[in-house]
Amino acid sequence: MKKQQGTKGATPKIAKGNGCEHYKKCGGCQLLNMSYEEQLSFKQVKTIRLLGRFCHVDEIIGMDKPYHYRNKVQAAFGCTRGGKIISGVYQSSTHNIVSVDKCFLEDEKADEIIVSIRKMLPEFKLTAYNEDTGRGFLRHVLVKRGFSTGEIMVVLVTGTNIFPSKAAFVKALLKKHPEITTVIWNINDKRTSLVLGEKQQVLFGDGYIEDILCGKRFRISAKSFYQINPVQTEKLYGTAIEFAKLTGKERVFDAYCGIGTIGLVASDKAKEVIGVELNPDAVKDAKINAKLNGKENISFYCDDAGKFMVAMAKEKEKVDVLFMDPPRAGSDLPFLKSVATLAPKKVVYISCNVETQARDIAFLCKNGYKVKKIQPVDMFPHTNHVECVALLERKG
Repeated sequence: MKKQQGTKGATPKIAKGNGCEHYKKCGGCQLLNMSYEEQLSFKQVKTIRLLGRFCHVDEIIGMDKPYHYRNKVQAAFGCTRGGKIISGVYQSSTHNIVSVDKCFLEDEKADEIIVSIRKMLPEFKLTAYNEDTGRGFLRHVLVKRGFSTGEIMVVLVTGTNIFPSKAAFVKALLKKHPEITTVIWNINDKRTSLVLGEKQQVLFGDGYIEDILCGKRFRISAKSFYQINPVQTEKLYGTAIEFAKLTGKERVFDAYCGIGTIGLVASDKAKEVIGVELNPDAVKDAKINAKLNGKENISFYCDDAGKFMVAMAKEKEKVDVLFMDPPRAGSDLPFLKSVATLAPKKVVYISCNVETQARDIAFLCKNGYKVKKIQPVDMFPHTNHVECVALLERKG
């Protein structure tokens, strides 16, 4: 395999799975038994196998330093049979907690903060949550860090709405980690696999952090989605904007827009951008982000993107470019039909799952589109996931 764009000088420190003591238990790094160059080759072949029938697949863009890239770290809390409090990740396909203090993928400062919180629990006579009994205090800790700004958010997710000595606890945590800029208490007292509950309270700071991505400033709240690998996200979004070839005259639709990242980046080169997202917290952040960046040619709506596009088509409104970045499950049939109904000239499909992307592209190709370019990007080194950008153009 030739040298990858973006991987020049990459010298993986971990080879053949010998560096991680949790490798066999955790299951999070499925490819840690390969060198990084072997991983890129594996992902290239996988993308070609699934998408190569539509178009030539360009060479995958890898990372220069494929470690500690996750700016969002989430730890589950529990107890051993002996009563010792542990924190870490759920073993693959189970709810068994693998105790982890350090991870090759996660931000190192976030890992340090989680370990500190775990050690503080006995000091404050606080317990870990027990999924079997539904009793106990701390369920999860979520840490988000702005890689460009250095701002850090800590979310304490509890199984009860009672937090003894919360002021003293937060004060002690900030003394250990003064770099933390905000602390949030989230209450999740439901028997659910969801991490965050509906109720939350800001215990310190503003209740959000900000980061800079692709030259734009973004506000990030506890519940809003933000790409976990900012280094590769800049390459991913740069590719998407390049594929769109915006001239300043286009009307752009950003489906699954989240907090407005790709839409705001596109707004520099588009006449108008419309962003649609179902998550109200994300839409709120997106509107704030537009103001933060002084952008007046972008609007955000809290709605189902598919239904929104159908309504636009009924009003005979036109869209030149559609950016779509669906969740791992891909787009559903109603959404894809709405794309065909609205019939934008170009569709830039950003995916974190090439399997579902292949399925969705096949539908679009049967409904008036042709694939012109495909560019895989390694957003999640050491895992089997591949992020991929595909450009589709309306036939004729």
